[in-house]
Amino acid sequence: MWDIRMNNYDNNNTARRYVGYVSQLGTTQLHLRNPIIIAWWSIAYPGFGHLLLSKYLRGMALFIWEMVINLNAHLNEAIIYTFIGDFEQAKAVLDTRWLMLYLPTYFFATWDSYRTAVDMNKITLLAQREKHRFNSFVLGAFEINYLDKRNPITALLWSFIMPGLGQLYIHRIVLAGFILIWMVVITYYSHFVEGLNYIFMGEIQKATEVFNKEWLLFLPSIYGFSMYDAYVNTVENNKLYIREQRYYLQETYQHPSFRVRKE
Repeated sequence: MWDIRMNNYDNNNTARRYVGYVSQLGTTQLHLRNPIIIAWWSIAYPGFGHLLLSKYLRGMALFIWEMVINLNAHLNEAIIYTFIGDFEQAKAVLDTRWLMLYLPTYFFATWDSYRTAVDMNKITLLAQREKHRFNSFVLGAFEINYLDKRNPITALLWSFIMPGLGQLYIHRIVLAGFILIWMVVITYYSHFVEGLNYIFMGEIQKATEVFNKEWLLFLPSIYGFSMYDAYVNTVENNKLYIREQRYYLQETYQHPSFRVRKE
């Protein structure tokens, strides 16, 4: 028979583990992840791996740390010189005092995101096995949030238009706000919009001159992460919606004596 604990609709720690939690600020859930993919995103930009795991405080701290240390060490500038084969200039612009602070935390971010993904996969399997009911609707003074099915491609496209909008579409308010704020900062200091206008007018040389390449190099990472995060979490939220519906229908309508026949 269905466990009586399934009657608990609020995630108030009366059950041991839940697979999902719906709040005014977003939907948080446990689902299986590839630890290598999580670690790869931490390599691409420290903090991204933790943000994918919904470890927001740790992920945001590592993101800001990367921004501060990278700019002071002139790491992006050195990478640009490396791309054009000017290795001597790349070595000249690097500030080793800041660079030595960069490496330990960079390796920690990669290792910790991988380790956390492995641990959370174990917890996910246990939570799915325990099958405790979780809340699917919240109505508050500031927001309404609920589980429903949404289009992953739509989330991806909104993130392509502007990183953070895909997260807003699937109600990841905290992460959406964080990404949007940093997109404004990066876009402003990189002169991205100004350079893009010159490109549209066919003035490639002016665009090259106006771009701040050190800041511009942050954009591919944040664009790629935002699109990936929006798509994956839309898919997983849809699965969570189906899971919650199945739990409800089994508890409400399925006869207690019903058993699936094994062939």
